[in-house]
Amino acid sequence: MQRPNHNNILITWINAFRGFYNPKCQKIEDLDFVSKVLFSMRSVILVISFQAAVIACILSYAGGMFAPVYSVLLIVGLVSAHTASNLTNDYFGYTRNYDTLESPRRRYTIHPLASGVLSRLQVKILVAFFLAVGLSIALFFTYLHGIGVLAFVLAGIILMVSYDATPVTLKQLGLGEMAAFIVWGPLMIEGGFYALTGQLSLMAFLVSIPYGLGVMSILLGKHLDQMAFDRSKKQNTLPVILGTDRAKLLSSALIIFMYLLVLVFVALREITAFALLVFINLPRAVRAVNVFLSPKPKVPPKGYVGWPLWYHRYGLFNNRNFGWLFIIGLLTGAALGHFGYSFLLCICAR
Repeated sequence: MQRPNHNNILITWINAFRGFYNPKCQKIEDLDFVSKVLFSMRSVILVISFQAAVIACILSYAGGMFAPVYSVLLIVGLVSAHTASNLTNDYFGYTRNYDTLESPRRRYTIHPLASGVLSRLQVKILVAFFLAVGLSIALFFTYLHGIGVLAFVLAGIILMVSYDATPVTLKQLGLGEMAAFIVWGPLMIEGGFYALTGQLSLMAFLVSIPYGLGVMSILLGKHLDQMAFDRSKKQNTLPVILGTDRAKLLSSALIIFMYLLVLVFVALREITAFALLVFINLPRAVRAVNVFLSPKPKVPPKGYVGWPLWYHRYGLFNNRNFGWLFIIGLLTGAALGHFGYSFLLCICAR
């Protein structure tokens, strides 16, 4: 019997957080169980919750209230909540006969139920586990800093559940994209800062806006990609309501405003000039805008992974790079301020 190559397995796990499953490289039956689960729960998109949590942690550090253990707990809690949300969406999408064989969800990566990777009971157990982790951490922060933490948590739960799991969903009403902005913007970043410090912050709220807009552009791109299918299923997403051209313009505007708002907040001295590092990603942002404003190809380019998603991919890659550079810029400004090098900052955070 051939022994499994643990190095290859580890690489596959890492790749699950970097992109969608590629059936041309490896058959699903040849994947180990953990890899199947990671791909099926769309680990690649969990980066947005990780980045939002890290941004909140950096802001607490900038405010002189950084606690390493609490920061780790916040990251684990927000990523766990996002994981539970992904699995819940797939569960209801499948049980409501929305994730049918011809649906985009069944084509761009492994589906936990339709692929047979997980049973309905196993999905319920995983959802319960990740929710338990997230809620336990939320209750711990509530104990530390009061009922205000719970208000952020409940708002997040309501939006994430009502997105695709209630009888009438936000997705059906064209409000799902705005919900994504609120959850991964103000709720996670401002709410995360509050959980860590027990205080509200204008800076945390402002910082959350460009990042939240980026996440909204990702979901808008996804709904543009599956617009025809959504319309056939009477899912009135924002692109279905606005139409293709207006939805493309809105997606492009969101990407542009991500960068403009960083520039404005630096000029207003709400964040340090190091946040301008995000402009290193400007070529990719321009590429994303150009893609959104251009027709989608009828067939995927050679070697493309994740079809039929197209606009979604460019929105995701733009936001992911923006997020890492934003984190580096915010952390650099905070660190230099703490080590007494504020004279190096051409603009200082309040």
